Amino acid sequence: MLCRMSTKSRQGPHPETTLEIRDHRGLWGALAGLITAVLIAYPLSASIAFATHPATQRLFGGRLESASQFGFQAFWWVLALACLALPFIVGYGIAKLSVRTLTVIGAVVVILLILLVVLGQLFAF
Repeated sequence: MLCRMSTKSRQGPHPETTLEIRDHRGLWGALAGLITAVLIAYPLSASIAFATHPATQRLFGGRLESASQFGFQAFWWVLALACLALPFIVGYGIAKLSVRTLTVIGAVVVILLILLVVLGQLFAF
């Protein structure tokens, strides 16, 4: 029994298949948002706990203990909202992946960081 071996000339053309990421950008954005949500779950719950419980201000001691109650709560609520918005911002940025979208997202993140620093300086120091 003799088996014939195939040669390249007898093989027909093979269609090339590639993974086209642009076709599934929405799914990649959702996955990135989900991963980000998992990573920020603990800081989000901690910031909400610090914002809602009045006795947590004494945990930090020093200047935070003498800060106003409103300033302390406002700082933690802004931080909680920033943490909550982060998965959506990351997912949207990955899904759109254009220069304009990334510029707008970067500007929003910078504004939130500046707001947190200003609130921290006003009410904590």
